[in-house]
Amino acid sequence: MSRPRPPLKIVLPPADAPDAFGVQDQDQAAPAASATQRIVDAIVNAIADRRLMPGTKLSEQKIGDIFKVSRTVVRQAFNQLSRDRLVVLEPARGAFVATPTAEEARDVFEVREILETAVTKQLCATITDEQIRQLREHLECERAAVTGAQVSGRTRLLADFHIVLARMLGNEVLVQMLSELLTRSSLIALMRQSTQSAEESHDEHVAIVDAFERRDAKAAVRLVGKHLTNVQHNLNLDPQRVDLAEILKR
Repeated sequence: MSRPRPPLKIVLPPADAPDAFGVQDQDQAAPAASATQRIVDAIVNAIADRRLMPGTKLSEQKIGDIFKVSRTVVRQAFNQLSRDRLVVLEPARGAFVATPTAEEARDVFEVREILETAVTKQLCATITDEQIRQLREHLECERAAVTGAQVSGRTRLLADFHIVLARMLGNEVLVQMLSELLTRSSLIALMRQSTQSAEESHDEHVAIVDAFERRDAKAAVRLVGKHLTNVQHNLNLDPQRVDLAEILKR
């Protein structure tokens, strides 16, 4: 004869205890997540504005002091930036702004051309007069920045032109992907860009919008491809080899 089972007793954990997977209450996790994102956004913006140079050492303690957060939160931000290839984490040395290779640069521009060609074809078929007006307003801001002295603002506006086009399609996943590629492009430009005419880039943007206004998809795709080729052409991806014998001979 089987013995009767004792009644089941359920013991609930305290309300503020982490769950079985170590996840704390959302109200407690939210501030940490918000702080992490603030650090990520600040570093991404500094890279996009060309204020953070490739290879720059990022101090956990200093950034923690700036944002008044723990080093754990800073480390979480570094991990996220590392996944996006904007920061490199080196054992026993710490975190550094990434230093893209020439091969990575070519890969980034190859993917940009694929994505932006698709954006251009689709947008040309659906673009409205109101969106054309918005693009013209953006071009006016570009022109003002190009003639001004603030390099970071000029750089951001010229890059944002491509984001504006993607956003007009209403696909936020596409916008995010292109934003990440443009931030990586800024890193590449910091290292490898020769003297580039911002006016030339602006003029190419004007020609692209003109093609959109005519609803000429073929011309728009050609102009976008030419623009990206010109930008890449201004990057020194194949520097000449240094001949020490030639340089050091008397």
